[in-house]
Amino acid sequence: MSDSDTLTLNSEATDNDLPWNVLVHDDPVNLMQYVTYVLMKIFSYDEKKASTLMLQVHENGRSIVWTGEREKAEFYVQQLQVHQLKSTLEKAL
Repeated sequence: MSDSDTLTLNSEATDNDLPWNVLVHDDPVNLMQYVTYVLMKIFSYDEKKASTLMLQVHENGRSIVWTGEREKAEFYVQQLQVHQLKSTLEKAL
């Protein structure tokens, strides 16, 4: 393995170790009550927290709804998409 291979592997490992944000994006289809319900169901948030996040989505076009390890973030994005919510993940700053 060359030094450049080692750098690539270390860079990839670092990217996976960084915190990742799960984002929910505004869409014209889902009702605000439904978005709140899904956030409560998937993340076990209480109604107040889920409503606050839903309002951020509605007013700002998106909201960071969870931050943590990449594998779990990917799982949450998939779960949100199963519930028809537009969601993505991004590296946390």
